[in-house]
Amino acid sequence: MISSIRKKNSLILITVLNLLFVVLIAINFTSCCAYSFTGASVPEHLKTIAIPIADDRSGSGEPGLRESLTQKLIQKFIDDNTLQVSERTSANAILECSIVSLSDAPAIVSAGENIASRRVTIGVKVIYRDLVKRTSIFEKTFSNYSDYPAGDPITGRQTAIDAAIELISEDILLDTVSGW
Repeated sequence: MISSIRKKNSLILITVLNLLFVVLIAINFTSCCAYSFTGASVPEHLKTIAIPIADDRSGSGEPGLRESLTQKLIQKFIDDNTLQVSERTSANAILECSIVSLSDAPAIVSAGENIASRRVTIGVKVIYRDLVKRTSIFEKTFSNYSDYPAGDPITGRQTAIDAAIELISEDILLDTVSGW
């Protein structure tokens, strides 16, 4: 009888230790994965940002390109909520963007020199200014791309442009709110 009680106590102890181990692993995993960069580096005095419509200096003549980039950037900042988007007259900071390049070139050439895929690459020069301290925070050129099937020159190209703008706007947001 004493032997069976000892076995039972040993099983309970092992079960409790295993459960404790699982709980500690779960706590460790969730605590290390909950870190966020959002707002981690923005100075206290910057609360609002103005994002005027982007210039298009690419020479591509792509209709709606500057509006698309501007709207995507504004939406990214609204979704991120680190800096509130506002008018230039009441903003603490400003993000001025100029589209400097848009290229559309073959990306994948298959046997027989047939173009299988094309690549749209967009370059955007960004000047980020602190309007409170009247300083330039950074001036950088961001570039990103997206591919589309060569057999889909209209909708595929537009989808690739939209995807490249999405990637560039994400890069700009990240550098603005956490690139200090």
